[in-house]
Amino acid sequence: MSWLRGATTAAGDVVDVELADGVIRQVVPHGERGGRAATEAADVDLRGQVLLPSFVEPHAHLDKALTASLARNVTGDLAGAIEAIQTLLPDSTVEDFAVRAEAALRIHLALGTTHIRTHVNVGVQSGMRALEALVGVRERWRGLVELQLVALVSNPLAGQPGRDLRQALAEGADVAGGCPHLDPEPHRAVAICLDAAGEAGRPLDLHTDETLDPRLLTLATLADLVARSGFPHGVTASHCVSLAMQPPDVQARVSEQVAAAGVGVVALPQTNLFLQGRAHAVGTPRGLTAIGPLRRAGATVAAGGDNLRDPFNPVGRGDALETAALMVMAGHLNPDDALTSVTAAPRRVLGLPAVDLVPGSPADLVALPAAGALDALAAAGAARTVWRSGRVVARTTVHTDLTEPHARGETGAPPGAAGAPSAVPLRRPGAAAPAAAGATARRAPGGAGLGSEPSAAAMPVLARPDLREATS
Repeated sequence: MSWLRGATTAAGDVVDVELADGVIRQVVPHGERGGRAATEAADVDLRGQVLLPSFVEPHAHLDKALTASLARNVTGDLAGAIEAIQTLLPDSTVEDFAVRAEAALRIHLALGTTHIRTHVNVGVQSGMRALEALVGVRERWRGLVELQLVALVSNPLAGQPGRDLRQALAEGADVAGGCPHLDPEPHRAVAICLDAAGEAGRPLDLHTDETLDPRLLTLATLADLVARSGFPHGVTASHCVSLAMQPPDVQARVSEQVAAAGVGVVALPQTNLFLQGRAHAVGTPRGLTAIGPLRRAGATVAAGGDNLRDPFNPVGRGDALETAALMVMAGHLNPDDALTSVTAAPRRVLGLPAVDLVPGSPADLVALPAAGALDALAAAGAARTVWRSGRVVARTTVHTDLTEPHARGETGAPPGAAGAPSAVPLRRPGAAAPAAAGATARRAPGGAGLGSEPSAAAMPVLARPDLREATS
């Protein structure tokens, strides 16, 4: 049992939060802790920090993560990305896939993401090796980061890829997936994927209409089939780019179909902004789905990071707050709704319990130094503390030394010269002071990632996934 003291909520209230047995036991105004005013060793001082539900990544590709320097996308578009990854995946071993995935997981967890749905290539390019690797990673990291594995098969789904999908669902995949819009028979491919998911009793998550071509609109087919079949296991449509290229009446009609069928939509701003629109020299489209019409119709719209430094997106931080910021700037959401798109909305899409600062909620939380939720979203610093089921599983601290400016009226002096101002360490509110000046980083034993994993001014302390209590 522990208390998180003086935390600022997304609504701007300052509260004390009691954690016990993996859940939030009570939330009270700061300083009014039911007669238990004494501070104990397990308590955490969160004054000057914002406390939020931990982030959920609804669409990742951990088997491809951190490969941008190994498989270059020469053309920069989707076709170039597919061609680039095809040079790498066939020769990747189970160990290669696992190492890449775990390096990416460390990045995500340090930044506050505790649940990830990742698509995993199976079939033609990599057989079942990537799935085998990710099944092992899923079990190893259980209790720290919860993984859902989507079997991502190629085309045509009427042939061997359809059989690969059923095999993958039998061998450990949690969700059926595919790219029907790239199939020679797109509408038939949607039905094949839905049938495979129904036979296995699993959810369905399809790469849907990842194109600016308005002639492709398999999202409408998916919504129609789900509604008519009464499919009960949960359906997600990711990307849905071509919906934004439709006339307003078509956008509204299809959005209403999607909402009525209970299909969740995942917008993926990073990768779609990078890949889409390169052939449009004038008025380049953003490549995002029709976020406004979908939300007005009542559909759940979540946001994900998609690719992390691979041929489909050579950059990205693995940070849900980067995704949320792009939903503000490119998707025109207000900041509160943008935060919801990386917290509550993806939890609904993935079928996870809701998390909020209320008694009984799972204690899956993230705190970061900020004056409020908007400051947290805008600044998105690396300093964060992450709780999974009430236990701290990652902590990153940042320390900055800045030289103070001259007092008003003083003349300048070169740094280091007599009379020059001395460096004064400054910290964001709530950040602990390290023992020595300069940016500091610590990582638990076993925390080393790929050689290509970027260094940062501050790196996290992560709970080790091989600890016995992490899997209980």
